[in-house]
Amino acid sequence: MRSSATNALHSGISRAISREALAGLPIRRYEGDVRLVATAADLEHALADFRQETVVGFDTETRPAFRKGEFYLPCLVQAATARAVYLFQLRRPEVFPVIAELLESQSVVKAGVSLADDLRPLRAVFSFMEKNMVDLGSVARRAGLKQTGVRNLAGILLGFRIPKGTKTSNWAVHDLSPAQITYAATDAWACRELYLRFQSLGLLRTFDGHPDAVRSGCTLSGD
Repeated sequence: MRSSATNALHSGISRAISREALAGLPIRRYEGDVRLVATAADLEHALADFRQETVVGFDTETRPAFRKGEFYLPCLVQAATARAVYLFQLRRPEVFPVIAELLESQSVVKAGVSLADDLRPLRAVFSFMEKNMVDLGSVARRAGLKQTGVRNLAGILLGFRIPKGTKTSNWAVHDLSPAQITYAATDAWACRELYLRFQSLGLLRTFDGHPDAVRSGCTLSGD
């Protein structure tokens, strides 16, 4: 652990970023191809893309709960490849097999933040046994960084600010707004970019030939 932390510091990376410094960074949003998966052809395209990918940024969105005891299951899954970001609305059961194949693929790294919080409720929607998942927050903690959220990590490691925007909007709506689509796509894309940044810094460990992976369906903490 000490070695990884030292590598991070030697690379000129701060352990944390202040609110003021983060606010002063340029805003970035994903500007590539976003595909809201809605047809059989969309599903085939997404599956073909996943099967040729090695790293996918992964995230979910859930309708926010504002009252005590209120709870909702995930509404949206976002998956970012090098070529596009795919948005899967979970009100469509036909998307479940494609997402499950991605999550269960041993050949594709799925990178995200607080993955346990994403995967646990997602299992209540459909069944899967995840493999080769990388929790970027765990990697960041092991590297000596004090902040592990997507926005702080993007500021520290990528040099840009991701606006919060529509985070607390209703993700269960039938038709997502352009702002929701951009927000959701940006989070998944940022997770992929962060993974590649950690990789370039040599801060990923390897298990069974895969960096910071999940084995036997259990999320490795990375700590």
